[in-house]
Amino acid sequence: MLPECRAGSPVCTWSLASLSRLESRDLNDRQTCTGDRKAEDYMWSRANQLFCWASPLLPCCWCQVSRFCPPRKSCYDWIGPPDKCSNLRPVHFYIPENESPLEQKLRELRQETQEWNQQFWANQNLTFRKEKEEFIHSRLKAKGLGLRAESGQKATLNAEEMADFYKEFLSKNFQKHMYYNRDWYKRNFAITYFMGKVALEKIWNKLRLKQKKTIN
Repeated sequence: MLPECRAGSPVCTWSLASLSRLESRDLNDRQTCTGDRKAEDYMWSRANQLFCWASPLLPCCWCQVSRFCPPRKSCYDWIGPPDKCSNLRPVHFYIPENESPLEQKLRELRQETQEWNQQFWANQNLTFRKEKEEFIHSRLKAKGLGLRAESGQKATLNAEEMADFYKEFLSKNFQKHMYYNRDWYKRNFAITYFMGKVALEKIWNKLRLKQKKTIN
């Protein structure tokens, strides 16, 4: 799969609320945000879009995770709209009032993994688009063609010609993708490990509470 199509990058170990449940309370709940917050979110969304589609010389670190506005009183993790740079959906993690140290560690690990994932695919997609344009321009130039067809539309290459670029790009980035997959699995194993510890902690706390009630 091409890097640009990684919107479905794995999130299987993240304990997220059901997507259908989230979508069913979308617009009405989002109206709980204040006007100022809506304006701020819109500003960041537009800035994010401009940075992502600007010159490839812009630093990739400027491409931040999309900001969105979940309901203030929500008790669930919320999935936002796809990011313009990485194509990944950012997650707004719910922080309970009585969050234990283990739960905090798990949440922070998931947040850090999300930021790492965002940065990798934002950089990779930007590189992909830049090199794709350069490849098309060089092939058109070799044919003695301009960037625009006679109709005024943007000139393109056929599927066979583009296959050469895709093959070259994947070969050139093979090692980078291999390291990414290795780190991705490491992070997921760590997240799964802490999810298990949190689950055991909750079971233990329930048993202790039940024992106290029995004694009383």
